[in-house]
Amino acid sequence: MILRKQRPEKQGLYDPEMEHDACGVGFVVDIKGRKSHEIVQQSLELLINLLHRGACGCDPETGDGAGILLQIPHEFYKKACSKLGFELPDPGQYGVGMIFQSTVKAERELCEKAMEESIAAHGLDLLGWRDVPVVPSAVGKVAREAMPTFRQVFVKHRGDLTDQDAFERRIYLVRKAVHQLISEERVPNQLSYYVASFSSRTVIYKGMLIADQIAPFYPDLKDPDVKSAIGLVHSRFSTNTFPSWELAHPYRMIAHNGEINTLRGNRNWMRAREATLQSPLFGDDIKKLFPLVTETGSDTATFDNALEVLVMGGRSLPHAVMMMVPEAYTKDPTMTEEKRAFYEYHACLMEPWDGPAAISFTDGVQVGCILDRNGLRPGRYWVTNDDRMIFASETGVLDIPVENIRYKGKMKPGRMLLVDTAEQRIIDDEEIKHRVASHKPYGEWVDKYIIDLDKLPEPPEGSVKQPDHDTLLRRQQAFGYTL
Repeated sequence: MILRKQRPEKQGLYDPEMEHDACGVGFVVDIKGRKSHEIVQQSLELLINLLHRGACGCDPETGDGAGILLQIPHEFYKKACSKLGFELPDPGQYGVGMIFQSTVKAERELCEKAMEESIAAHGLDLLGWRDVPVVPSAVGKVAREAMPTFRQVFVKHRGDLTDQDAFERRIYLVRKAVHQLISEERVPNQLSYYVASFSSRTVIYKGMLIADQIAPFYPDLKDPDVKSAIGLVHSRFSTNTFPSWELAHPYRMIAHNGEINTLRGNRNWMRAREATLQSPLFGDDIKKLFPLVTETGSDTATFDNALEVLVMGGRSLPHAVMMMVPEAYTKDPTMTEEKRAFYEYHACLMEPWDGPAAISFTDGVQVGCILDRNGLRPGRYWVTNDDRMIFASETGVLDIPVENIRYKGKMKPGRMLLVDTAEQRIIDDEEIKHRVASHKPYGEWVDKYIIDLDKLPEPPEGSVKQPDHDTLLRRQQAFGYTL
């Protein structure tokens, strides 16, 4: 759902279909997975040092957008929810939804009713709601006028799920079903309703903010009990777009610097796939996931939707990212055959999401980044002696003493960098792509099932019917052929 009073309709020279971003992105991660408030503080400091990458409009105190994605701070939420009269189970056994809602009570109640019905219908238990404290005076006049209300919903499963990934899929299903339920009430795009995050692993604080406003606006982020091993941040420069609360980054799995130039085709293909989509993990509930991607959000929001679908469908996060952002593999003589086969096979399943882009991604366990195949956006990283990695769209984002830097580097075209906090190590491009590409016999499948048109036998002489040249142009026009 799109928040109200955010972007105008198409008019004059403005067309929302033509919106693009150019932003600052970065993350701080403890490679060993140790959660601390210091990671949160460093991430916010990194964000403030990307302030020049963001932008503001005629109101200098209203930003294009800024935000931070964290692992769920269990100690903090346990304390906060206990004061509200409900207790949280162990980490991983409950999920938190960060929801932007209408300031109109009746509209807000309708959305919350839909959420509670969906939670019950999908076998989860509602633990409670929490009003997220905010400080409106910390933001500009334009941001305040468009500001929604902020509430968190807490849910748990009933012990019927085998692992946390299954719990994540159930939460995902709840969120998508609520979207459909509200649409059926004939209020799409009129209610202020947007789920910034809903997960048992991560939570997002973001909005129509300037980078240095996010901590003053969200007092939660200053609490010492807000601890995380991952902090993914973003400062938005919306170039020729309108800022809005829901289009701030990070999205549920990514933060992005650049633009996806193939967006219209990507959306069309995702819509076309809905007719044949199947999944043993979702079964008959698969139709609740439609539409798979947003038709009204930004290029980044659409990319995030597609990545979510692939990951929730059972693929690993690196696998899904490789599908969407392939390397330039067709004429690379140095590429291994197994990796080339992976890309060739998946080219039959999904077209590339192409454009100048540096994309950071996380599922709350793994965090990484990838550069587009042309390397048209910058990416730098540092690894410290105390086992932290800092990644950003430029250098100088944190003041790290030289003696504490183990090594540093820059991202290369099409390359991926990954930190796995469960394995407690950095996994380089070569290793992660070998692991993904060798997981299935892609080379065998390519040889067996892909038909090269150049290798088809010639048809018998005289068997090909010649077209009626007198009517050919008319028929081509009737069937949509272009020059």
